[in-house]
Amino acid sequence: MKSFGTNISSTTSFTLTALPEMEGLEHWLAALFLLLYAVSILGNILILFIIKEEQSLHQPMYYFLSLLSVNDLGVSFSTLPTVLAAWCFHAPETAFDACLAQMFFIHFFSWTESGILLAMSFDRYVAICNPLRYSTVLTDARVAHMGIAIIICSFCMVFPLPFLLKRLPFCKANVLTHSYCLHPDLIRLPCGDTTINSMYGLFIVISAFGVDSVLILFSYVLILRSVLAIASKEERLKTLNTCVSHICAVLIFYVPMVSVSMVHRFGKHAPEHVHKFMSLVYLFVPPMLNPIIYSIKTKEIRKRLRKMLLGHKL
Repeated sequence: MKSFGTNISSTTSFTLTALPEMEGLEHWLAALFLLLYAVSILGNILILFIIKEEQSLHQPMYYFLSLLSVNDLGVSFSTLPTVLAAWCFHAPETAFDACLAQMFFIHFFSWTESGILLAMSFDRYVAICNPLRYSTVLTDARVAHMGIAIIICSFCMVFPLPFLLKRLPFCKANVLTHSYCLHPDLIRLPCGDTTINSMYGLFIVISAFGVDSVLILFSYVLILRSVLAIASKEERLKTLNTCVSHICAVLIFYVPMVSVSMVHRFGKHAPEHVHKFMSLVYLFVPPMLNPIIYSIKTKEIRKRLRKMLLGHKL
């Protein structure tokens, strides 16, 4: 027992890694990451500002979009400190507790995003399949309750992860394969039995991402069935067009996530930089593309953006 305590206390930090395979391109990659962060942070802040200021956007669909933007800001700010430290300042060391905290927030915001996308698919289902009941089903109070439920559920699922890791002895070289802390990366390092960690990690992945993705798919099956019942081709396309932004948001979240899982599970012999690249895509692409997609596809947001740009010029 004494040895166990010593192992825990001796683990004071982890070493993050950038992409040593791309030595010589660090400055360009650092500049690229800064650009991606700038687009993501400014884009999501702009979406929040427009929804707040534009009275016509005070509807359930845009309340969920606001929640998605806040969540994407959370993802960006969770990874920002260590990515900047590793890539821009060549300071790869991160404290043990700070690493566990970052891991918690990265996974918390990932789980929350999945829940928000599910809520948005329910919004589209009600709007298209039961349009007359839309205002009575999705009241402001119900939208607020759904948002709170998503946050509480995500918190409860991710909360045990740092404590399950902290109970283990770390006696190997504490070098991570990314420039941020992720649970699959951290559970490779302890000397003790990580079966509970692995099983719990698998359980929450299946219970959250698995269930959410199935329900999103099911909602779109019902939406498609309802749309195909519309006689006019023009009306069918117009109705489906209201779902395009959400479908894009779902794809840019789930496709990289599934790709990361496939590479980790079946691509064990793939070069290490492939794993790193897929993980970077998973964490960087959705927060950057979501505000761009909704700005392009939402007429009210486009109009407000144009008004702001023209007003600035004047």
